Amino acid sequence: MPAHFPSTATDYRALAARRLPRFLFDYVDGGAGDEHTLAANLDDFAALRLRQRVLRNVDGIDTRAVIVGEDCALPLALAPIGLAGMMARRGEAQAARVAEAAGVPFTLSTVGICPLAEVQAARRTPFWFQLYMLRDRGVVAALLDEAWAADCRTLVFTVDLPLPGLRHRDVRNGLEARGAAGALLRLRQVLARPRWLREVALGGKPLKFGCLAQQVPNASNLDAFKAWVDTQFDPSVTWQDIEWLRARWKGRLLLKGILDVEDARSAVQVGADGIVVSNHGGRQQDPVASSISMLPSIAAAVGERTEVLLDGGVRSGSDIFKALALGARGVLIGRPWVWALAGAGSDGLRDYLGMLRRELYLAMTFAGVTRIADINPDSLHFDPLHSDSLHGGSP
Repeated sequence: MPAHFPSTATDYRALAARRLPRFLFDYVDGGAGDEHTLAANLDDFAALRLRQRVLRNVDGIDTRAVIVGEDCALPLALAPIGLAGMMARRGEAQAARVAEAAGVPFTLSTVGICPLAEVQAARRTPFWFQLYMLRDRGVVAALLDEAWAADCRTLVFTVDLPLPGLRHRDVRNGLEARGAAGALLRLRQVLARPRWLREVALGGKPLKFGCLAQQVPNASNLDAFKAWVDTQFDPSVTWQDIEWLRARWKGRLLLKGILDVEDARSAVQVGADGIVVSNHGGRQQDPVASSISMLPSIAAAVGERTEVLLDGGVRSGSDIFKALALGARGVLIGRPWVWALAGAGSDGLRDYLGMLRRELYLAMTFAGVTRIADINPDSLHFDPLHSDSLHGGSP
């Protein structure tokens, strides 16, 4: 019998820490610099208070929502996570199946382990695909074509990665080191997790970057892949490149990584169908504003002209409620779904998504609202557009 059954994101995080090699756990768990932004994403959510109402007739609460034209059981999508297939056996395919059963979208990362075709085969319905603007535009065009052929109709395009952030945990764990020294350090961490070695490293083969297998020589070698990726980050990308992307992609386009009102307006101008207010989970630049603190001003500026989603710091159903109250149409979760999958498998992810739904249901109950559309700034205890409670929260 287990010592206890996991219930929260924190519980699943603890399970994942015990099962994953240190360099993999810290790759997901860590952030850039001194991780102030990573902490702010959580702290600023915690600073928000729900407005409790009573005797409001909350019989028949409905958590369903429409996100980017898709009917969802709750206003939530699984965010793209690189290397997710190394966190659990064929992790992306597992998560895609669970997400479909739960009625929420799943997003496959360009640097995931499972290829597009494998994730497509794991589902009956379309999924989302995430992509970067690589220096080789031919690779970008080829991946767009492959995603469309795999029945992806929503593209989540990451725009806050001109260069990778400095993540000190990755340096300490040897993930940034090439050659024998880094490989030896990682090997020690792998040998300390025999269950992961058996179930994922051996049982989850092939461990290679499935979406890039045609573009990257030796795509199963971490050092070779990193060397290729380092040549592909393109700091020269501008809004003109996004116009090129918009003209080429026939489906729905979300730009992920918007953290400024002017950038949000530019996203609308180039024809994005939606934006994801995000600081890359605190993994790129430290310190910058938390995602939730920038949401009110961005939603006020462009929310009537494009769909606004939020990513970063969402851990509970109450957090989902808070994001909706501040103007988001829905949220993306990243680390929590990987913790649940790594720590407790498909059952863990299923149970965690079920817990999010129950928490959102309760938040709506005590706020006195029965529909997602009824959640608004009045559902919180202060006016978020004119409050100093959030860092950077004023427009």
